[in-house]
Amino acid sequence: MDRQKLRATLGELAFSAELSNEVLEAIAAIAQTMAYPAGATIFREGSIDRNLYLIAGGRVVLEMHVPGRDRVRLLSLGPGDMLAWSSLLGEGCMTASAVAVEPTDVIAIPAQAILDLCAAHPQSGYELMQRMSLALAKRLLATRLQLLDLFAADAALGPE
Repeated sequence: MDRQKLRATLGELAFSAELSNEVLEAIAAIAQTMAYPAGATIFREGSIDRNLYLIAGGRVVLEMHVPGRDRVRLLSLGPGDMLAWSSLLGEGCMTASAVAVEPTDVIAIPAQAILDLCAAHPQSGYELMQRMSLALAKRLLATRLQLLDLFAADAALGPE
């Protein structure tokens, strides 16, 4: 995808739509698109990944290995959602696996390039980190609700 089309796509995604033109241009300059068929693993739990991903199209599930339960689906994500945010925290060790459940296009942005952008342009960095914080807050709420459902289901089964 050429830079102009990538910039336009970024401007339409929920995560990045409200970012300034300057930030969208900077991201388009450092990003690339990647396509995954249904069933493909984008990254694995425990692996190192140095990219932040924005889902441009398709659906992705996050899965985690839970002892005694094998793989558990934690969350389903779609266009505008981000993946691999932990790549911005240093080592980039993934806390879950991301699997495309239908043909999926992502925008891959090198984490170090994002950190460099934030350092060089603090206002742009602030905009990006504000969007990340909002996305993580939504993800935390979804996780809490899922835990409530899990505990409610266990409570309904009663003591063993």
